[in-house]
Amino acid sequence: MDDYIFRETERICAKCGTRNPFVALEKIGAVVRYAQNFGVNGLKGFCTIQHRTKYVVINGKLSAPEQKIVAGHEVGHLILHEATILESPGQTLKDFNLYSDSGRTEYQANLFLANFMLEDDALLECIQDNEHLDYFGISAMLYVPPPLLGFKLFSMARRGYDVRIPVGLDSKFLGK
Repeated sequence: MDDYIFRETERICAKCGTRNPFVALEKIGAVVRYAQNFGVNGLKGFCTIQHRTKYVVINGKLSAPEQKIVAGHEVGHLILHEATILESPGQTLKDFNLYSDSGRTEYQANLFLANFMLEDDALLECIQDNEHLDYFGISAMLYVPPPLLGFKLFSMARRGYDVRIPVGLDSKFLGK
């Protein structure tokens, strides 16, 4: 399944011509809205499909980088779990905790997100060019949260890259 998610990520990046989740959402025809009624530590975002229209709602109180992460996570849900969403009219995939590896759909959306936001070759080049930096330094340099980097390194290791994963997959760093 992990290989399938990586291939789907690369397919969507090629189809949309970007690794920007907001552009990808636009290209796949999703309507994006920002909700102001969620707290910063509350609901991060959700997606649903109503009358063949894809909707993504993002917590408008999050910082711009966090909104970008949530958008990418929701792209993952829409691409990987569209059939599940369509099976239950009115169902939404709500995300309180990003980077969750406890549930199958959240794990898959996070793996999609990590592969979508971080390209293999660019990450390897960054690591090689900055050998003096540790895991958290690389994360900061790439402007991504450490758990996102963890999911990417995990994906690369599963696909045969010789990379170390210095931490476990953190399921609750952005959530409650």
